[in-house]
Amino acid sequence: MDLTPLCTRDVVGIDTNASLRDAAALMCDEHVGALVVVTGDDPPQVVGLVTDRDLTLEVVGRGETRADVRIGDLAKQPPMAVRSNATLREAVMAMEVGGVRRLLVVDDDGGVVGLVSADDLLEALSQEFAVLARALRKGIALETSGRAVASVPRRTRIVYPAGSIAME
Repeated sequence: MDLTPLCTRDVVGIDTNASLRDAAALMCDEHVGALVVVTGDDPPQVVGLVTDRDLTLEVVGRGETRADVRIGDLAKQPPMAVRSNATLREAVMAMEVGGVRRLLVVDDDGGVVGLVSADDLLEALSQEFAVLARALRKGIALETSGRAVASVPRRTRIVYPAGSIAME
């Protein structure tokens, strides 16, 4: 499966030397929860990924508010990435290995195609499960419409001895 349809294509980048305040403001302005931290080169090179959670836990939570701290200092380096032709399973496994909730999606040349989140993967998986559930329901309907219900003789009820159940 191609991950390209699942990922956010409009990736927002920020220079590695930007301030933490600039990064937070950019996240707010662009309504994103992650920024790709890049060099000032042409073309920009990815050096890391910073999330709103990183800002909250590492900066606010630890009181790291010095003016000299740059977003590049906070970036997860290198960011986890998967090829755009990776399967859902491969993307999930990459998240597990890296302990991350977002992955960069790259093409064969290493160019950034987008960003895929755990939420994106959960949505895709839930759609697959919905298709499977419909298939199961359809199979049951076909079985019941094509068969007569068998008459089964009533059996003697089996009773478990009182006082020997572990939960009592």
